[in-house]
Amino acid sequence: MKTGRLLEISKNAPRGLVLWAQAPVVAALIFGFSMRAAAQVSVTISPPSATVATNAVQVFSATVSGTTNTAVGWEVNGVEGGNSTVGVISTTELGTSNEALYLGPSAVPSGGTITVTAVSLASPGASASSTVTIELPSRSGVTYYVSTAGNDSNPGTLSAPWRTIQHAADTVQPGDTVEVEGGVYNEIVTLKTSGNATSGYITFTNYPGEAPVLDGTGLSVPKGVQEGLFSLEGNFSYIVIQGFEIRNLSSSTRNAVPVGIDFEGAGSNIEFLANHIHNIAQTLTSCSSANALGIAVYGTEAPAPISNLTLMGNQIDHNTTGCSENVSFDGNVQYFVEADNSVHDGDNIGLDDIGFEGVSPQGAYDQARDGWVFQNTIYNITSTTNPVYHDKLGADGYYCDGCTRVIVERNLIHDIDLSELASEHSGHVSSYVVFRNNVIYNALYVGFSIGGYSSSVGGTDHCVIVNNSLFNDGTYSKGGEGEFQIQFYATNNTVENNIMDNNTLNLYLVDDLTSSEPSPALLDYNDFFSSNGAASSEWAWQKTSITGFSNYQSASGQDAQSVFADPQYDNISTAPYNLDLSSASPALNAGTNLGVNVVGVLDFAGNPRVNSSGQINMGAYEQ
Repeated sequence: MKTGRLLEISKNAPRGLVLWAQAPVVAALIFGFSMRAAAQVSVTISPPSATVATNAVQVFSATVSGTTNTAVGWEVNGVEGGNSTVGVISTTELGTSNEALYLGPSAVPSGGTITVTAVSLASPGASASSTVTIELPSRSGVTYYVSTAGNDSNPGTLSAPWRTIQHAADTVQPGDTVEVEGGVYNEIVTLKTSGNATSGYITFTNYPGEAPVLDGTGLSVPKGVQEGLFSLEGNFSYIVIQGFEIRNLSSSTRNAVPVGIDFEGAGSNIEFLANHIHNIAQTLTSCSSANALGIAVYGTEAPAPISNLTLMGNQIDHNTTGCSENVSFDGNVQYFVEADNSVHDGDNIGLDDIGFEGVSPQGAYDQARDGWVFQNTIYNITSTTNPVYHDKLGADGYYCDGCTRVIVERNLIHDIDLSELASEHSGHVSSYVVFRNNVIYNALYVGFSIGGYSSSVGGTDHCVIVNNSLFNDGTYSKGGEGEFQIQFYATNNTVENNIMDNNTLNLYLVDDLTSSEPSPALLDYNDFFSSNGAASSEWAWQKTSITGFSNYQSASGQDAQSVFADPQYDNISTAPYNLDLSSASPALNAGTNLGVNVVGVLDFAGNPRVNSSGQINMGAYEQ
């Protein structure tokens, strides 16, 4: 990334120039050049129209001509970034804004259509719009029912339901819905039929007001097999799995991998919504053979990806995942949303977007990419209780392990080991990721880390860590590091507008523990604090330990506009902490506005990220 600032017209600027009737000649002389320049700017949007299911992901792109500033802002029904009623939208690609992900609302809005608009940031009078029809996923009108009191020889009606979910999976056609009544279903369900764009989705959902349980107690996963209680193996599109409790699939067999929901293959328009996945376990103690996952999405084909995927509103907890993750998007996975999920009480990584593990048969497609990870809550994630790790730290709350072009924002992450952007594979990096407006506290090892964990793995390139609040991190008595860490092969990264506060801990505020790269990141406009005081604060740059904030600034050449000051939070005396800022905070209006496509539309609490004067706070909250 170039170190120059992004220039952006205020979102409050008029869409066009209005000439005063009283002085048309003067106005034309003054504004004539600007009018000609504005008239030359044009925007096109693709697709110009679309049909999107509720909670589904749609990709939009914009092309701007007539100016060197090709960035656009995105609106839904005239609302910057959209809202829950009409759907929300965000760019995915750092440095440009010609690509965006739109997430449809959970219900069809009034009138059934919305408008997505791309607005030129160079000339706000230039824009282009797409008309989007929102509809329910399953469209045939055929609904089948499953009940623990049913029989698979029945017709599957409400009065004569089927007994097993698998029989429903064997029977349904595109456009159909399966409603499963409350009760325990002791079976592994393997989907057989895909939905399609013409007929619609195949939907598996709970009967309204009831909670079906897909329970794996006593069921086995064969050796050498990765298998889910819900399994999609091959090419599947237009599938919804919603409202299930999925639990108790475990193994102590080498290379047998139990999973809650397992999708391996290719396809598009998949929704996993409001499921509760827990107690999925692999109990072996060797990392080479002990793996389990709450949710696995593996893009195993190429060039066809798994795309347009929504993971939203799920609870994933109390899983024993060995050397794997609670949620893993791995391989050829593109255009995805992970939102409003709660991932907690696990012994390894919470949310993981992965690349370069050989999951895809073609290396060019072996990377989770173009995603949006927002408003998730991740907590109580540590490998200290993992039978594989033997009391060692290493469980990320959020981990971008070789992903690219992902926006990670407005997540609450606490009581975990760390969170990071890196790559575990030599010669590869996580790249063009924006990590913004997140709150992290009580991390055992370090609040946030970039760069590979050793000289034999990969690193982090062109990533932006902006407007996050990191508090009281590095609390592990056997080796906590502090707030922000730079490891191997970090290049071209930007770290600005963050608050990093050790509270009462005398640990590193910035720990650049390697000289593998001479300029791993640009750091500035941050607020650092520790109750030990500026003169006693601890730092490291290029493997050299430094005491004192001013000494760190001088030795590193970093953080020239940063401050060492108490952020003055609303509440840090009792958990959960409130890291919003008091009216006297030195972090108010002290950040640098890097533009909407970098800092985002909303802050952590859902308020406008930049105030009406164009000012921005340090940290995750805006007043």
